Amino acid sequence: MSTHALSPACLAIVQALRPVVREATQRGLRVRVGCSGGPDSLALAAGLAHWCRHESALLAGAVVVDHQLQFGSGEVASRTVAVLESLGLAARQVQVRADPDCPGGPEAAARDARYEALRAQGPDGRRPAILLLGHTLDDQAETVLLGLARGSGTRSLAGMAASCGQAPRLVRPLLGLRRSQTWRACADWGLDPWQDPQNGDGRFTRARIRARVMDFLSAELGHDVAPALARTAQLARADADLLDEMAAAELTKVSLPAQGPSGLPRLDCALLEARPAALRGRIVRAWLAGLGEPAPDQERTAAVLRLVLDWHGQKGIDLPGGALVRRAGDSLELDPGSRSPRR
Repeated sequence: MSTHALSPACLAIVQALRPVVREATQRGLRVRVGCSGGPDSLALAAGLAHWCRHESALLAGAVVVDHQLQFGSGEVASRTVAVLESLGLAARQVQVRADPDCPGGPEAAARDARYEALRAQGPDGRRPAILLLGHTLDDQAETVLLGLARGSGTRSLAGMAASCGQAPRLVRPLLGLRRSQTWRACADWGLDPWQDPQNGDGRFTRARIRARVMDFLSAELGHDVAPALARTAQLARADADLLDEMAAAELTKVSLPAQGPSGLPRLDCALLEARPAALRGRIVRAWLAGLGEPAPDQERTAAVLRLVLDWHGQKGIDLPGGALVRRAGDSLELDPGSRSPRR
């Protein structure tokens, strides 16, 4: 495919998509891009449309999610669909409603609703094999900074994966590119991206980091901190992946057969305590994940570990899904309560 007519910014977007396009065309995989109409996702969708015009075997489309959280959001979504279709990319609009009771707050609720819609079956009853998201290096840097502020562990500092999951696999082709490049690409393609007012709303933590903290840190430290933070994510992810693999292997060594009314596998407290500190929490989270529980946060994980490391007869630890982790003799067990456990 000839790319000589593309500007440097547009070329960077198109080239970032090359590995995905190659895989999709060779294996006949369906690709879907999530597009809000903002500069990052719009540039990504335009790059995918460019490939569609030159690769007839590429099965691709776009979904524009309307969260219905702002006045005129439906009009923004409709306009974005029209722009994408004018580029030759099949697109459709999906309305969602965020769960107001989401424990993670409104940002997490909107994200969960958006991802559910992006993964869902299309009108033809098919799901995409690959879901493209428009996160950039700047988004990655902000994510790492948020993890640092929360005092999170290595996995949180690892930021967003370039590729993860399955059915569909989430792919972020632009993690190596800057936000300024997506803006420039939109301009060069003659596109007018939507500017989400929430990105400048100081009520949201990420918006404050984006609008104030990143520039302040760069000015005070004398250099652009975003590449360094993104590099931290890359290094932390390699470490976190290795530790998770080790924890999965150790889980089999500290597990005990099912016992009692729950009929669920347990953990041997003495064997768990003997494991390195870097693995204990990961072993607990892997154990709970295997029993169908969502991963507990750092605070709850530490509370569960106190049942092992500082046992003095305390009560069990409640989990978000309604289950309870408690110590019974020399083992940890999960009481699913009224929830049906997944084995």
